Amino acid sequence: MSRITFSLDGKTVTAEDGETIWQVARREGVAIPHLCHKDAPGYRSDGNCRACMVDVEGERTLTASCVRTPAEGMVVKTATERAEKAREMVFELLAADQPSRDNHPDPDSDFWKWSDRLGVTSSRFAPCAKPAQDISHPAIAVNLDACIACNLCERACREVQVNDVIGMADRGSHTVPVFDLGDPMGLSTCVACGECVSACPTGALMEKSLLDASASKREVWAEETIDSV
Repeated sequence: MSRITFSLDGKTVTAEDGETIWQVARREGVAIPHLCHKDAPGYRSDGNCRACMVDVEGERTLTASCVRTPAEGMVVKTATERAEKAREMVFELLAADQPSRDNHPDPDSDFWKWSDRLGVTSSRFAPCAKPAQDISHPAIAVNLDACIACNLCERACREVQVNDVIGMADRGSHTVPVFDLGDPMGLSTCVACGECVSACPTGALMEKSLLDASASKREVWAEETIDSV
């Protein structure tokens, strides 16, 4: 197996064959924001949310660290002003379309945790229209006003669980996950495995048992977590 040596924030590090910049950074204790990437077996990186952008010396544009593999001698910087401003802009743009945190399906989601770390608490931008709530499923609530179209739920359903129920429809700001041929989730072929819920970084797909009577706001919180590994 070949190994590649490169510079990460001034430190010489080694990447295994096929390892991405994001994976090396995580191993080295460098936290890079991410939303469309899930660090779990079976999940491929997609690089569509642009939250994990980093600077590569000599390159004109920033690069998505979750899909970019390093080259020998590459110089990568994760905390330049340009990279940090780009990430903040991504989160501010996404925050514009989110429900307020006080009325959010999951105010403790990965999106809000990273927003807190980046200091993004509000947005200057106008929100886009979002599809109506879908609570037709007995176990899962679909609140697409919190969706960022990262397609993690699609990858979870199609590629990890191989159920092939969820797909992405439309284009641009109108892109949303759909079930089968645009059916309500409760009438689709969903088997309620829950993989899409565990993958969603915003709470757009949530267990109904954790939500209030309207299935739009979280009201149940875990009192304790146990690492079983």
